[in-house]
Amino acid sequence: MVKGNGNLLRRKVGVAVSVARRAGSINVFQAINNFLFINGMIVPCSIYWNFGIGREIGAVESDEEGIQIMIELGKNMAWLIKTIS
Repeated sequence: MVKGNGNLLRRKVGVAVSVARRAGSINVFQAINNFLFINGMIVPCSIYWNFGIGREIGAVESDEEGIQIMIELGKNMAWLIKTIS
């Protein structure tokens, strides 16, 4: 398939991350992943879906599980980038 952007993102590393008040995180996460996949990007994973929960600005910083997910995601992303470089 020929893309208008010349496959600019192909074989680049990318991740989907979403933050929500309550509902909708999974839908956003899937939509972003669809974009990454259709562009042929390499997508590392974490220990759970990459999203955090928070209602007010900064509230996601108290989402301990979300923080742990992002830490693991960062480690996996760094390892992948180092490995494929």
